[in-house]
Amino acid sequence: MNVSIGMTLQAGAWGGGNRFGKALADHLVANGHQVSFDLRSSDLDIILLAEPDRTRKISAYDHVAILRYLLFKNHRALVVHRINNSSEARDDPEKRFNRYRIRANRVADHTVFVSQWLHDRYREAGFGHRPVTVILNGADAGTWRCGPKDHNPRLRLVTHHWSTNAHKGIDLYLQLDALLASPPWSERLAFTYIGNLPEGVAFRHAHHLPPLSGASLVEELCRHDVYLTASRHEAGPNHLLEGALCGLPLLYPDSGSMPEYAVGFGLEYTPDTLEATLTRMLDEFATWRERIRAFPHTAERMCQNYLALFTALLDGRPDIIAARRHWRSPLWLARTLMRVGDHP
Repeated sequence: MNVSIGMTLQAGAWGGGNRFGKALADHLVANGHQVSFDLRSSDLDIILLAEPDRTRKISAYDHVAILRYLLFKNHRALVVHRINNSSEARDDPEKRFNRYRIRANRVADHTVFVSQWLHDRYREAGFGHRPVTVILNGADAGTWRCGPKDHNPRLRLVTHHWSTNAHKGIDLYLQLDALLASPPWSERLAFTYIGNLPEGVAFRHAHHLPPLSGASLVEELCRHDVYLTASRHEAGPNHLLEGALCGLPLLYPDSGSMPEYAVGFGLEYTPDTLEATLTRMLDEFATWRERIRAFPHTAERMCQNYLALFTALLDGRPDIIAARRHWRSPLWLARTLMRVGDHP
């Protein structure tokens, strides 16, 4: 098959979406398929709409460009829209972020959400009953892995974030920092925060490192025992995947898609139960360290699911094309092609 992935991939560390694009492209090519990142080919089978907002650096093309391609170049291409983020993580109470992607989604034949939680948020924002598949994110098991660990009398917790957004959980990390001020926590735990801190925030007892990527980040994660995340409203938590595949049992909040990815591989907590959960992890660490070895959310598994979906869609291509609504709404067609009211 001939697949176009709608991403302008960036060199170096550039977030989970960029890593997804690279992993999927590599997997498709390794399985004998053609991959491009534009709409130049006149015989595309699958177009993956990844980011309809043209102002974002990762976006290679938007839904309007796809519509023009279908109308004037190749109506047989099937369009899959991958949705991997939401208004909830962006302090967007009016749901503009979600609603823009719902409008862009009208060109899609099939939609992939990276969690059921995310699908539910879009349905609340007006996403209709259209063909949907949930494919959970995965990280590269060959990159995120650790060798034998050294023994340390304290349980070493770690997290890593690039963003300084408050939803990343700085309030919880400061709560943990305060716990480390005195026994018994100062004797039983250590905590490292890797990444940027909000302006004016500093830790007194936790260890803070600047953002790391690649081998340096893997090396640092491997110096620790447990991965802690306090991030809220995560659609598909890539940072958690990286910690888990490094063999670190998880401590996670009941927020966003966290339970979909983490249940069975660590302990859920709230700010009120943090101390009790830390005590339990100290007591049960050996058990969780063994369980995390079976963590299933790898890039290989994720890419296999995308390839299986693309194959199934192509098998049903005639029926999918016949069900399209593009031609049934000439006013919508004209307004979309002219970008009338089309603002992220």
